[in-house]
Amino acid sequence: TSQRSTSAPADAVSFSVKHTDGVRVEVVTNDQTEVIPANGAKRWPLDKGTTLRLSMSKASTEVNDNKVKEGWGQRRVSWAVLGNGACISLDVDADRDGVVEKNNPRKATWTWGPDGQGAILLVNCDKDNPLISMLDCEDERVFSKEDLLDMAPMVLRTEGPQRLPPGYEMVLYIPVSDSDKVGVFYVQNPFFGHRYIHVLGRRKLYHSVKYTGGSAELEFFVEGLRFPDESFNGLVSISVSLLASLTEGIPQAPIFTDTVIFRVAPWIMTPNTLPPVNVFVCSVKDNYLFLKEVKNLVSKASCDMKVCFGYMNRGDRWMQDEIEFGYIHAPHKGFPVVLDSPRDGGLKEFPIKELLGPDFGYVTREPLFEVVTSLDSFGNLEVSPPVTVNGKEYPLGRILIGSSFPTSAGRRMTKVVRDFLYAQRVQAPIELYSDWLTVGHVDEFVTFVPIPGKKQFRMLMASTSACYKLFQEKQREGHGEATMFKGYSGTDTKRVTINKVLSNEVMMEESHYVQRCIDWNRDILKKELGLKEKDIIDLPALFKIDRNGKAMAYFPNMVNMIVLSRDLGVPKPFGPIIEGECCLEEHVRSLLEPLGLRCSFIDDISSYHKMLGEVHCGTNVHRQPFSYKWWNVIP
Repeated sequence: TSQRSTSAPADAVSFSVKHTDGVRVEVVTNDQTEVIPANGAKRWPLDKGTTLRLSMSKASTEVNDNKVKEGWGQRRVSWAVLGNGACISLDVDADRDGVVEKNNPRKATWTWGPDGQGAILLVNCDKDNPLISMLDCEDERVFSKEDLLDMAPMVLRTEGPQRLPPGYEMVLYIPVSDSDKVGVFYVQNPFFGHRYIHVLGRRKLYHSVKYTGGSAELEFFVEGLRFPDESFNGLVSISVSLLASLTEGIPQAPIFTDTVIFRVAPWIMTPNTLPPVNVFVCSVKDNYLFLKEVKNLVSKASCDMKVCFGYMNRGDRWMQDEIEFGYIHAPHKGFPVVLDSPRDGGLKEFPIKELLGPDFGYVTREPLFEVVTSLDSFGNLEVSPPVTVNGKEYPLGRILIGSSFPTSAGRRMTKVVRDFLYAQRVQAPIELYSDWLTVGHVDEFVTFVPIPGKKQFRMLMASTSACYKLFQEKQREGHGEATMFKGYSGTDTKRVTINKVLSNEVMMEESHYVQRCIDWNRDILKKELGLKEKDIIDLPALFKIDRNGKAMAYFPNMVNMIVLSRDLGVPKPFGPIIEGECCLEEHVRSLLEPLGLRCSFIDDISSYHKMLGEVHCGTNVHRQPFSYKWWNVIP
């Protein structure tokens, strides 16, 4: 940095320059550059546009230890320009290997893909201190080292004289637009333990950094405060500037700035193909047998079952609808994050009181003015396994949400939730048509199952056509009087046979309508997920139309299953009994078990199906995260 600038005398026609060895001086004339040797033996004509460029290859060890001397024409008028070299570098983990490197040349940009560069930030949305009620990102305090570990490290490296000249100052700062998106802490090391000082974020836009002299590294920790959203693309910047006041009474101005860019890690959903960790289910007054069957399934799948009891669920059994499990990940850290739906039933307090904690984060989106409908429950939010569509890869799959028919003014998922999902970018959402259903959830007509031992999967779809085809086949084989709902003690069921179903013209017409609605979604999914017919398995289903023209399952809807690796918890359909076996169960086994899957049929007819839900609606699975690094995606 030069401490004083010069201008040539009015009658000067040439000049010479001498300088100390620590300074590099270049003369630039008509875009030609020449390096000036230290002895100053040569003279240059003082042409219009001639400029001198001064730089230093290493930092000063003391103030004013480097000099430049200029001489003008015959009058030999000399001016001294005193040089003070300080090396300043604001450093982050721009190459995404978990280590803060020195002065990465690409640290001020952010690019996607395997060859991309740019640092990554986590929203500090867990709660490491059980004694406080807020998320860690909602306060300006750090209570433990565990909280710091959720933050991205940032190092300010300085090298130079023992002190800066008078009028010089080093300042760390953020743009006003990022003040609600990023926070920065500095660790002080006093005699008794660490102190964590909040220096940037919210009301604090800048922080004057104490210059310590010599070679020094100051360690900072950076936390995200907000997830990407409609009004926030996920990028934040932090800068350090060296300010100088060259003349007393004149304000300081920046003479050097270094900037780093972070991207806030997106919230990522986990598809059925990922291994389960925990299965969550509610205990209510009438589902004891259901709980028992789910527990048997979970024990086969070698994961854990977590029961939410009445004091917490307040009679709300729909665990799938209240929350969606996901996670966030950066090179330095990752942890699960639960997305809380705006439905806010009896389970409203469950995610905050039972899930939020150390290394388990929380996020929610609540509409201010929109009316919350059934489509805002998270049975209407699913994600596909990884797919490739016309050469474009979606290595984390694609989000599926149910909506209304494009030409109708029906129910849609609330805009704040849809905007949040689209803004995460790495699991590009697909909007399906689910408003034709009474409840209106995508999990009522589609799910995905892994093929054990392979990276492949199958998409399962509810199908009234498949059901009629199976029943007609059994009728031709002489089983038309086979009875449905055997063993179910519900008082509202009369004897239902295959013959009665096939002769019911109203049900047949309704089933044709339902199949058209499902086929509309089938075509969208085949196109948007790059699937062929061989990738799809049709599960028999029947629906009936309610008084509002919406469809509900006639018998327990088998596609609404829970998937735990190779073990499937399928709603017991209570189909026609032929030779002591339910023909629907037998048919589904014949479709899925050759793939290496195991079907357990769970009786949910009284405790869930009668209330318009099934096994999947009443359970929720926290799964392992992807091993694939989201920043390698090319959106």
